[in-house]
Amino acid sequence: MTGFVQSAVIDPAVLVVYLVAAGAMILSPGPDTLYVLTRSIGDGRRAGIASAVGISVGVLVHTLAAVVGLSAVFRASELAFALVSYLGATYLVYLGVRTIRDDGLLQGDGPERSTSPFREAVLVNVLNPQVALFFLAFLPQFVDGAGHVPGQLSMLGTIYAALTMAYLAAVAVGSSAVRRLLFTRPRLAAGVRWLSGLILVGLGLRLLVSVVVG
Repeated sequence: MTGFVQSAVIDPAVLVVYLVAAGAMILSPGPDTLYVLTRSIGDGRRAGIASAVGISVGVLVHTLAAVVGLSAVFRASELAFALVSYLGATYLVYLGVRTIRDDGLLQGDGPERSTSPFREAVLVNVLNPQVALFFLAFLPQFVDGAGHVPGQLSMLGTIYAALTMAYLAAVAVGSSAVRRLLFTRPRLAAGVRWLSGLILVGLGLRLLVSVVVG
């Protein structure tokens, strides 16, 4: 066990570069951030933090896939990549339409949701095959070939998940404050709801188009 940990250790200089690069990637807006924003503003801080945890678990799933080589299957198989892309795009569009149609969202008088923000967040992340390919291309750049490659990949992915969790949890806490403001401004709340829903739909359609166009 000790030997495995030692072989998974990453050079400090490389780790610093990785932290900067990973931070830049995490801060880039995308479906993950938008989902956490939507659930935080719509359902409160607890739902937002649960969503952040779900996204981070999704990151760990992609890390595991990269370690065992499953991501390479998506890269090599156009059919597998297309099927997962269609599923992911459909799910994003579904979430967007649901957000738009939920009149009680952001106003405090809607029915309590029966869906789990954690489970949905995991699916939002895992069902995006572009994330799988990103990890397959990104993580190996910071691996020392002389060390234990699977161990280093696991370490890098775990760090990425922790950074993701920290950032999205901060987003959740900050967004929940906006929720209180929207309670007193129904029109603004409706505008935010429509904007969030349309962006989710747009992200789903963009993923779909990227597969169709190739």
